[in-house]
Amino acid sequence: MDWLASWCADHLGAEPAAVLFERRSLSDVVGLRLADGREVVVKAREDEGRAAACVTAQARLAERGFPCPRPLTPVIAVGALAVHAEEFRPGGAPLPGGTPDVAVRCAAVFTRLMAELTGVTVPPPLPNPRWARWDHADPGLWPSIGFLDERDQSVVPADVVEAATRARKRLLAAELPCVLGHADFEAQNLRWRDGDIRSVDDWDSLAWQPEAALAGAACGMFASVTPPTLAPIESSAAFLAAYQDLRGRRFTDEEREIAWAAGLWPATHHARWEALHGDRPVCGEAVRVQAAERLRRANA
Repeated sequence: MDWLASWCADHLGAEPAAVLFERRSLSDVVGLRLADGREVVVKAREDEGRAAACVTAQARLAERGFPCPRPLTPVIAVGALAVHAEEFRPGGAPLPGGTPDVAVRCAAVFTRLMAELTGVTVPPPLPNPRWARWDHADPGLWPSIGFLDERDQSVVPADVVEAATRARKRLLAAELPCVLGHADFEAQNLRWRDGDIRSVDDWDSLAWQPEAALAGAACGMFASVTPPTLAPIESSAAFLAAYQDLRGRRFTDEEREIAWAAGLWPATHHARWEALHGDRPVCGEAVRVQAAERLRRANA
């Protein structure tokens, strides 16, 4: 990120004086203390055409008082990267565990998030994040991801492939309207303080999918830190029940099925990743144990 100092001077009015933290995953994220004393976070990621809509939606929620970092710049192109800065919102910690009571607390945050996004109008942030991209138009089961596709696919367990195939088939058969929602609602992206939500992070991961699919994905991943996992079935059920209660609307039979299918799909993506990288099969084991029941509930 040799462009970072001049970028901060041009768009934030001051150069970096110190690095607070750095993280590299699908995005490069760096926390900075600027020369004028302000503390900010700069995010840079491959520009797939979705970043501007995500940052705009994040700004709208921050303006309304939702607990999330406030963007300080729009998305700005730096070569092939989409870059923006946001306020540094420190403090708080993930809520550990995947028990039903934790699920209910997380569902309350997700309900508030989805309700707030209902009033936000942005271009759909497509393509959807790769772990939630069951709606892709690429050939084959998985969305095209070059650095994964070039590996030996025979190491992916057959039960993972079967679960992904059946879940995706059910999801693609749905006839439900799409809405804006957060598709990476993991414990590591939620920070709590004194029993209250302090901040919801990772707004790069907004998606355009049916509400039931978004809630379903969240009910499966809410307990994930690193490495990702799949919540217990009873906790996912508690999450979905609390979400419907708080939204004041019961899902239809089709929506319930879609929620359960969508809860399984990201876990199969992570299980594939584990197998292709030779990692310990955390999601792979959860898929092996839970897939049959989740697929039954999905009518898949």
